[in-house]
Amino acid sequence: MDSEVEAEAFAKVRGETLVKLPDDLYIPPDALEIILEAFEGPLDLLLYLIKRQNLDILDIPIADITRQYIEYIKLMKSMRLELAAEYLVMAATLAEIKSRLLLPCPTMDDEEDLDPRADLIRRLQEYERFKQVAQNLDELPRLEREHYVASAAAPSLQQERPLPEVALKELLMALKDVMKRVELNESHHIQKEGLSIRERMTEVLSKINQHNYTEFSQLFSYKEGKLGVVVTFIAVLELLRQSMIELVQTEPNQPIHIKAVS
Repeated sequence: MDSEVEAEAFAKVRGETLVKLPDDLYIPPDALEIILEAFEGPLDLLLYLIKRQNLDILDIPIADITRQYIEYIKLMKSMRLELAAEYLVMAATLAEIKSRLLLPCPTMDDEEDLDPRADLIRRLQEYERFKQVAQNLDELPRLEREHYVASAAAPSLQQERPLPEVALKELLMALKDVMKRVELNESHHIQKEGLSIRERMTEVLSKINQHNYTEFSQLFSYKEGKLGVVVTFIAVLELLRQSMIELVQTEPNQPIHIKAVS
């Protein structure tokens, strides 16, 4: 009996177990309400009452279950909770089954069809299966709950292509092309030309800069003849030796370009 009272108790105040609300207890309409158990419908409530007492779902004690169900409905009404119509329909169904069990019934071979609980048991078993399937589905790994989509910026696939070093052979071949052009513009006249390598080094530096590349052939003036080409070439070699310029060639057998070193 004590265990039954404890099962129906809903609160303890100063060690005293309360099984019903005091008559002189005033609860304002806007008071805070706390519901420990939330049920999704009358079948959910019935299943909870059956499992709480470890009852066999195939042999439901309708009298006890009906009494506990009605007490829960009354508790919800006393706490000013809005009841759905289906809860009241289930209460009426339980009362009907209880009354039918109290009436004598004729003896027949098929007792299962005469059991008023058969339809309710079938509905409870079906609901329990669906509820278990829903729980199993909820326990499956879910995106944005157990798993998260990883995202990362793609690395830059742009690579800098190193420029090949200019060999002396390539430089001499470029000089050879310049000499051929000089021969085409060569004129037969004799004059004294004062060409200085230092001055030509200054002229070469004035034609190039640190940011843009200048084509090798643009440093030569074909009007000066072979002597002017040789002096300019020597000036380029001297600047290169002093690391004041750098030579760049994009691909073999391609034009050579010159840029001043910062």
